[in-house]
Order: sequence, then structure tokens, then C-alpha cells
Amino acid sequence: MTVAFERICIRTLPDGSVRKVYPYHVSLEGMTQLVLCRDEEDYDVMVKYAFLCARRKNVIVVIYVAMSNHGHATILATCQEDADAFKVEWLRAYSQYFSSKYRQRKVLRHTSAVAIYLDNDWYLRNALAYVPKNALDVGSRVEDYRWSGYRGMFCQGKVPDGFRKAAALTRREKEACFHTHDSLDGLPWIVNADGELEPASSCDHAYLESAFGNDQAFYLKTIGTVNMAEMQQKLVDNPRQRQNDVEMLKTIDALSKSWFKCPLLDLPIEKKARLLPYVYRAYRTTVSQLARCFGLPPETVAGKLGKPRPKVQADEVPADE
Repeated sequence: MTVAFERICIRTLPDGSVRKVYPYHVSLEGMTQLVLCRDEEDYDVMVKYAFLCARRKNVIVVIYVAMSNHGHATILATCQEDADAFKVEWLRAYSQYFSSKYRQRKVLRHTSAVAIYLDNDWYLRNALAYVPKNALDVGSRVEDYRWSGYRGMFCQGKVPDGFRKAAALTRREKEACFHTHDSLDGLPWIVNADGELEPASSCDHAYLESAFGNDQAFYLKTIGTVNMAEMQQKLVDNPRQRQNDVEMLKTIDALSKSWFKCPLLDLPIEKKARLLPYVYRAYRTTVSQLARCFGLPPETVAGKLGKPRPKVQADEVPADE
């Protein structure tokens, strides 16, 4: 009997609590000319910090990839606030490491992080395929790229020979391998002969496998067909680029139809109130623009977002004439 996939599910979190969790995509993006990973140690640290920061902020990593100027992770979190806390911590921790190693200041100013809620099965599956397919950007096959969680999927949790348990490392070994003073006691994490974290021991591969009906061929087909430009726009660019009112209105209307099977024009206020926080977090917008697009008073929008009533802003996205 095949068990239906549950995008929103119950998981045991790093703090031991059993909670309902939701999927999010988190991206770190080096702006302008900043190269975030300059050697193999940098890639390794970006990966390991994703898991250390997930543990600190009580979220679960499903799959990840580290690239030269960006990183991606699909995570499970109890709410948007926890997903946001993880993205901030991952960015802070890696920036601190990078600044110390290269004596380069103001890294945070040139790097951005966003967390996007994956609100339907299609979106989730394509995000899970998009993450490892980034390896193609450097001419690598998906299955050969070292700094991706792909090899931990559909392997029944098996790890290669020559491994060591992270929890068994001495204090000095832990600090050298993970660049942290955090305790690793009780963790199932495994490091291989090269000192790299094995994703089969650290990722929630069961969630990804379930998303594809435990069918590896389905996952591979999705990786092969996922539209990278479309997912780049949805997961990376949209949250960082402002849209004019016409574009934003089209975006919100499409979300309304996806979420509620109803155009935005006919959406009741209680459902608009549910959609507002998502749009505010997922797209680079303002209270005033949302008020115009949702057809609500600015003070109503501000109140539902927990923001002060907006004043006239010099950087406001102009309404379309």
C-alpha cells in the first residue's frame, strides 16, 4: 500500500520536540563580485555550517548545495520565523568564518539570504530538484558534485567505508573539522575519510524520497526536466527584485488562484489576511504597494503584518500610471 506524501508533516526537531513542520527554500547569494567559496575548505564549511545552524535554530535540512557564490538548502521548520532565524544564522556564521579567513570586512553587506515557503507539491518537488541541479553550472554531473546532498538520497542511509562518527571526534578534531565549539554529542552525523559530512547521515532524505513516492526514477526525471530559469526566478530573484504594481498584482492574483481557487478580486478579507504575510516575506515589496494590490487601507495591511503605518517613502515602488 502506497502512503500519500504529506508536504506538511510531523518531525522530531533537534531540540527533541515533536512538531508539525513546513518546507522552505533558503538561499544565500553573494552580491556583485563576491565569491563566497574560494577553495575546498570554504565549500566544506558552508555545508557543515548549514547543519550546525539548523541545529541551533531547531530546523531540519532536507537537501543542500554549496556553489562558489551561493548556497541553497531545503529545510523543514515549524514556521516562517524559524526559517528566517536559520537563514540569518547561516549567513552570519559563514560570513564570520569568511571574514576571519580572508580578512575581508563587510561581507554581510554583500551577501543576502532569503527563506521562501514552498506552498504546494509542484513547487516543493521542483525546488528539491533545482537544488542539486545547480552542479551543472560548473560542468559537473549532479551525482558527482561533492558539495551537494544528492548522494545521500535513495541510498537507504548507507555511508561509505572509512567513516567516523562526528560525536566521537576529540575536541581538537571537532574544531578542526567543523570549525565550531558546539557540542556534537548524540548526533548521528558521519564524516568520511576526507573529513566531509556524509549527507545520508545528516539530511532528512526520507522526506525527499517520500516527496517522489520513494521512486528514484521520478526524482531523476524531475531533475532532468525542472526549468532552472523559472525556479531561479521564483526562489532567488523574486525576493530580491522589486516589481511594479502591474507585475505584483499578477503575481498575487496567481497565488490567490493557486491557494484558494479564487481570483484576488473576489477573495474575502479573511483569506487576504492569510495571503498577505506570505507575499510580504516572499517578494521584495512594501506595505503601501500591498495595500494598493490587495485593495486594502494601508493601516489594515500594516496591522496584519505587525508593521507601523507607512509614511511616504522615497524608495517606494511607484504605482503604474
